[in-house]
Amino acid sequence: MADCEYPTTGKKLETYFHECMPLFIALGDEMRLSIIEVLSHAAQNGNKNGLNVNEITRQVKLSRPAISHHLKILKDSGLVQVRESGTSNYYRLTLRECTQRLMALGFMVEEIMSPE
Repeated sequence: MADCEYPTTGKKLETYFHECMPLFIALGDEMRLSIIEVLSHAAQNGNKNGLNVNEITRQVKLSRPAISHHLKILKDSGLVQVRESGTSNYYRLTLRECTQRLMALGFMVEEIMSPE
């Protein structure tokens, strides 16, 4: 991502929008939001290591291939991190960087729209 200055040029704003696009895509699907909710509940209940696909599948009620597809999109967007353990992959939320990117974009849009 570009530095965290809040430039007012259209080209720089466009660049930030494009950098945030995977987040918008990831957050724009109800099933992915359900997966985020499941992972969030797991973390709130003390499971800091994440959940594997089977654990997520039981709670979201989708097929394993569908869950894997959605997890890939969430991972590619930076919302989810994967950790290998033996033959299983464990997924957990990683929201900090994504939140910072969205906030930076919001501040830039606000700066452009606010009269001086």
